[in-house]
Amino acid sequence: MLISEFARACGLPLDTIRFYISKGLLKPERSLKGGSNPYQIFREEDVTAARMIRLQQTLGYSLGEIQALNDEYRAGEGSSERTIEILESQIQRLETRKAAMDTALSFLRGKVEWVKAGKPADAPRLEDYQC
Repeated sequence: MLISEFARACGLPLDTIRFYISKGLLKPERSLKGGSNPYQIFREEDVTAARMIRLQQTLGYSLGEIQALNDEYRAGEGSSERTIEILESQIQRLETRKAAMDTALSFLRGKVEWVKAGKPADAPRLEDYQC
């Protein structure tokens, strides 16, 4: 499929797809058609790869980490042990982020309650919340 069809299939903007290609995260085939600017041909596997990249970004992976993981996967080095190691590491990162978010939410909720109560005494201070 061509890039516009690919964009619809994976639900990503063309600029995002081009960015992923420029970073080597997606590697479409090149067609001889298109003159000096060959067409990029995407396969169904590329749709899966694009969706995985988005998921990995949502999970907090950097593009560099995604590239390294994808290269490792393409090279066939993804053992079950390595997969578990990667997933457990990401779970820990997300747990840490979740704790920080919970703290920030507690502060904001306290601030809302303080405002609703007519701003009595001192306002909740962010310093009192461990982020």
